[in-house]
Amino acid sequence: MSSSSLQIHRFSKIPSPEEFATQIESKNAPAVFTGCVKEWKAFSKWNVLNGGLDYLMDMVGSSVVGAMLSKSAPVFYGDIRSHERVPLPFSTFLGYCKDILQYGDDGKDSISQLRKHKPEGLITEHGDHLVGEESRKQIYLAQVPIVNAENDEMAQLECLREDIETPGFLEGKVLASINLWMNSSRTRSSTHYDPHHNLLCIISGHKQVVLWPPSACSSLYPLPLYGEASNHSAIPLGNINFSLYPRAKSMEEYSQKVTLYAGDALFIPEGWFHQVDSGDITIAVNFWWQSDMMSSMLEHMDAYYLRRIMKSMKEKLEQGFSLNDLQPEALRCLNELVSLVHHQIDQIQPVGDIQTECSVSGEEGKIEKIVKTKFFNLEEDPIANVVWSLEPRAFQSVFLTMAHNFPRTLEAFVLHALSPVGAEVLTRKFEQMDQTIGAADGSQFYQKFYSVFDDQFAAMDALLNGKESFASQAFNNVLVQYLGINVNGPKPLVQKD
Repeated sequence: MSSSSLQIHRFSKIPSPEEFATQIESKNAPAVFTGCVKEWKAFSKWNVLNGGLDYLMDMVGSSVVGAMLSKSAPVFYGDIRSHERVPLPFSTFLGYCKDILQYGDDGKDSISQLRKHKPEGLITEHGDHLVGEESRKQIYLAQVPIVNAENDEMAQLECLREDIETPGFLEGKVLASINLWMNSSRTRSSTHYDPHHNLLCIISGHKQVVLWPPSACSSLYPLPLYGEASNHSAIPLGNINFSLYPRAKSMEEYSQKVTLYAGDALFIPEGWFHQVDSGDITIAVNFWWQSDMMSSMLEHMDAYYLRRIMKSMKEKLEQGFSLNDLQPEALRCLNELVSLVHHQIDQIQPVGDIQTECSVSGEEGKIEKIVKTKFFNLEEDPIANVVWSLEPRAFQSVFLTMAHNFPRTLEAFVLHALSPVGAEVLTRKFEQMDQTIGAADGSQFYQKFYSVFDDQFAAMDALLNGKESFASQAFNNVLVQYLGINVNGPKPLVQKD
C-alpha cells in the first residue's frame, strides 16, 4: 500500500455505514470527521464554558471513578510502573476543574490551586493520602468506562450513555466499550497503539494527535511482548536520546499530525501508534470495536496465520541486517571488533607478547599476511574481551550484522585473528546463544555465519584448533602448578653411552 493511501483524510460529510466500511475502514488509515458529534446532547450539556461541570456534578458527582496519577505529569506513560490507579470521587475531580476555570493559567503552577482540595479516602496503592505536596500529582480520568460489553459492573458512568449517540456509520459494529477521557489541565499521553479500532470524539476542548502506521513499529521501540505494556513505545517524550534509540531518527518521516476540536471525531485504526496532547479541561469519549480482520479470524487458523507471519518476518530478516537496527552497545562492540580485526591483520611485526606466523597462500602465488595471535588469557586479548562482553541476543545480532555487512572481516576474524582464548570464548558464546534462541533461529544464524567462508571446514578447523590449543595450555598450567611439570617446556637432553 502506498504512503499516500495512508494519509489522514478529513470528511465534512458523515459517511453511511457502507461508505465507512468500504471506503475508510477497509483502508486501515486514519480519518477525521468534522462536526461528527455536534448533535449529541453531551456536546451542549458537557460544555465546560457553559455550565457543563455543574451538569456533570448533578449527573455523576456522587460516582467514584478510577483516576490515573503520575509523578511525571503532565506526561502520562502507559507502563504501569509509571502511574497509579486510585478511586476518586468524581465530584472532587470536578472541583479541581472548577479551580482551573476560576484561577486560569497565569504563568504559575495551576496545579497548586488544587491543594485546597484534600479529599478524604483518596489513598494510593502505597497507602499514601493525596494531600499537601502529594496533591501535585496530576490526575487524569483516562478510559473511565461508560459502557463495557464484557462486564456491565465496570461501567462507572453508565448514566451518561443517554447523552451520547453512536455515530450512524458504526451501525452494525459490536462495540467493546465506550469510555470517558477527561483532564483538568494539559496532559500528554505516551505513544502507544490499541488492539481495537478506535473512534475518538471530542466533546469539549481540543486535542492534538500524532499518528504512525504499524510499519513504523521498529522506529518506535515498542516495549517487550512479555511485559505489561507491550503496546506502548519505550521512547520517552521530550528530547530523544538518539544514542539509545538510533532508529527513532526516522520517526518524523512516518508521522502525521492532526488537531481535533470540539465536535470532531478521529478514526484510529487498530495497530496505529498515536500520541495525544490534550488542552486544559478537555472531555472526550471513545468507541472501541474489533476490526473485521480480527473478528473473522477463527481459532483453528491461528497456527497457519502464525506460520505466515513468521515466514514474512524471516523474509524481511533475510533482506539484510542494518547497522541502524543494532542497539547502541551492540553497535559499539561491532565497530570495535571490526577495528581490532583490521588492526590485527595489518600488523607486520609482532607487538608485545603477540606471537605471529606468516604464510603464503592464495591463487597465483598471492602473498597474504596471516597473523595468528597466541593469547591464552582473556585479559590479554582485546578481541576476546569484546566478544565475552556480549549478551547472547546482542552476540547474535552483532555476528549476523557482521556476516551481512562485513563478510571478509568475519572471515579474517575466524581464520587469522582468533587466538586460542578467543576460540574458547566464541564457542562458549555459541552455547549461550543456543540456550537462549530457538532451534530455527539457531539454524538460520549458523547458516548465515558460515556462508561467508569459501571453505566452511577451514573455519571449523580454525575454531577447533584454537579450542584444543587453549585446552592444552590450560592442562599444562595445571601440571605446572600442582606437579611442577611443564609438558610444553624444552625436552631434557638424553645422555648417550
